[in-house]
Amino acid sequence: MKKLFALLLAFALCLSAGALAAPTRDRAGEPIQLPETIEKIVSMAPSTTRVLTDLGLTDKLLAVDSYSATYQPELAALPQFDMMTPDTEQLAALQPDVIFITGMSLAGGDNPYQALIDLGIAVVQIPSSSSIADIQQDVLFIGECVGAQDGAKALVDEMQAAIDEIAAIGATIEAKKTVAVEVSALPNLCYAGGNTYLDEMIRLIGAENAYGDGEPWASVTEEAAVAANPDVILTCISYLDDPVGEIMAREGWGEVAAIKNDQVYRLDDESSNQPNHRIVIALREMAEAVYPEVYGEASAAA
Repeated sequence: MKKLFALLLAFALCLSAGALAAPTRDRAGEPIQLPETIEKIVSMAPSTTRVLTDLGLTDKLLAVDSYSATYQPELAALPQFDMMTPDTEQLAALQPDVIFITGMSLAGGDNPYQALIDLGIAVVQIPSSSSIADIQQDVLFIGECVGAQDGAKALVDEMQAAIDEIAAIGATIEAKKTVAVEVSALPNLCYAGGNTYLDEMIRLIGAENAYGDGEPWASVTEEAAVAANPDVILTCISYLDDPVGEIMAREGWGEVAAIKNDQVYRLDDESSNQPNHRIVIALREMAEAVYPEVYGEASAAA
């Protein structure tokens, strides 16, 4: 009996160890080899940086990309690097245990972090996810990489609870408004189209995406944008001081329903542009902007 118990205990310990094992491939499917303990982290993606700080790992951050420091001024004292053209020699000198990067850094075709990979440093790629489910997996993956699985699960559980609450209300809305989420202003108009997490968010609140049948990021002419005639325009543009005012003042747009009825709103650009657990902040803003009479009352009741 004692022998059987010992075997069962050993089996249970093996299962436990397997469950806590660090990932061997990143979110892009590339092989990675992480150290047993992670104490020194470099984050070259603002969406990942936010996850790490919300996991309470700010003290483990050695350096960040410049955008991360812009969104989180408390990180401004850390060394900052350009995510597209990083100084690999300086990064190597920091001797990080892991470097998190985004797929955007590989947009040029070459991997600007290859020299660090050749040195044996764990460079972990997390491409920008297009669905809410994938975003949740990204958060859990980051937690697995840095040994913060419980914290990551708590972030995802809280995120899902907020989504479920809004989705339950959205499912009751029958008179659906059409919504356009503008991600680039004139002269290069671009809107969130189908197969994006922003499209999912529009549908979750009970609305319809004016560009839901198009490409994920729909570049359109000004004429086509006017013809789309959305009931509501939401902007998540950060590079203009007053993106709402810019939209409202556009010549020839006066008969667009959103402008005619003063239904143009600005979303928090960090939570709407960065695919992580904080998209629920933008989701709530979106819901209250499009259906204030429904979600506003729900917020007041809560």
